[in-house]
Amino acid sequence: MSKSTPALKPDTVGSLIFCPECGNLLDIPGEDDLIICNLCSYTHQSIDFENFEVVTTSKPGAFPSALRNKRDDVQRDLKDATAALVQEPCPKCGHPEMEYYTMQLRSADEGQTVFYTCPKCAYKTKLNS
Repeated sequence: MSKSTPALKPDTVGSLIFCPECGNLLDIPGEDDLIICNLCSYTHQSIDFENFEVVTTSKPGAFPSALRNKRDDVQRDLKDATAALVQEPCPKCGHPEMEYYTMQLRSADEGQTVFYTCPKCAYKTKLNS
């Protein structure tokens, strides 16, 4: 028994194609170049999907990400942080004091990150301590 090559091009096979009858995700074509829906038995020639344009959209929160969650946590912490004053001149405008606060952004065995903000010109800088 010889195995035939599906008629779909590789870029089409990588696309998600949904059944027009029931919305189920369609599998790649079998040896007979037919695409058959496992749910409703819809059948179509794979060649019909060769120039098929697939457009997908999603909301930003549709795919949760650990990195995005960490970024959100850091941004929330930065927003809620209260700053103290230190007698350190601003590198931009020379104001004699800068506000600062610290956060543990790196691994626990490394130092904190110190964030400085000039209360006069709003210049921001950070220092990994």
